[in-house]
Amino acid sequence: MRVKGGTVTHRRHKKVLDQAKGYYDRRSTTFKVAKQAVDKANQYATRDRKNRKRNFRALWIQRINAGVRSVDETMTYSRFINGLSLAGIEVDRKVLADLAVNEPGAFAAIVGKAKDALPKAA
Repeated sequence: MRVKGGTVTHRRHKKVLDQAKGYYDRRSTTFKVAKQAVDKANQYATRDRKNRKRNFRALWIQRINAGVRSVDETMTYSRFINGLSLAGIEVDRKVLADLAVNEPGAFAAIVGKAKDALPKAA
């Protein structure tokens, strides 16, 4: 007697087709095409997990820059970050951006500390 692998194959195919639910045309119904579509989708997902981190950091920097400039027109983002490191304040950009949006008073106090830590221009 020969061994048929029907249940194993069926389970493997079903797993891929379940992942392809919602795709258009044969991409959601035909195993061969669905497998290609799912593989490509997973490649995009892997790549975009890195990109999401990059995008959020850029958003935080923009929010911090806007917040810094609203407190002090002469201060820039880079001078602010430099002032923070000189003042010994270690707060990450995510928290700083959140403070700039939701707690303007606290953020203004941090900007003041960073400005005081910067050397005075002659």
